[in-house]
Amino acid sequence: MADRPPLPPFTRETAVQKVQAAEDAWNTRDPERVALAYSEDSVWRNRGTFVTGRAAIVEFLTAKWARELDYALRKDLWAFDGDRIAVRFQYECRDADGRWWRSYGNELWEFDGHGLMTRREASINDVRIEEQERRIRGPRPESERGLSFPLR
Repeated sequence: MADRPPLPPFTRETAVQKVQAAEDAWNTRDPERVALAYSEDSVWRNRGTFVTGRAAIVEFLTAKWARELDYALRKDLWAFDGDRIAVRFQYECRDADGRWWRSYGNELWEFDGHGLMTRREASINDVRIEEQERRIRGPRPESERGLSFPLR
């Protein structure tokens, strides 16, 4: 099995790198690419949906991004310890009817020794926004890397 650096135990620097790598991957909206960061038997809770295994993750993300159009995400490190990282995030997307949404959430991540995520728990709340209220437009520019994203 190939390692997926950075590896635990995490330092502040390596935890920030792991969070930014996740943000970058999710912003591609490529389920196959994103799923490579998770172990073959990874367990997820995403809102009220429970997913187990890399193939199920690909299926879940494929359906997600078919519904959540123009998806753009920001993640920020909240805390870390050993092989665990806590993240807060926001993303924006529009639905098939053209309505825009901002979703706020927290994730808890746990990694194996190879740097693959074995557990992901996500709690997410959605807020309807108008298009002119959007703040997240595509992947994070290089100039914003390492900066926290405002709550409002």
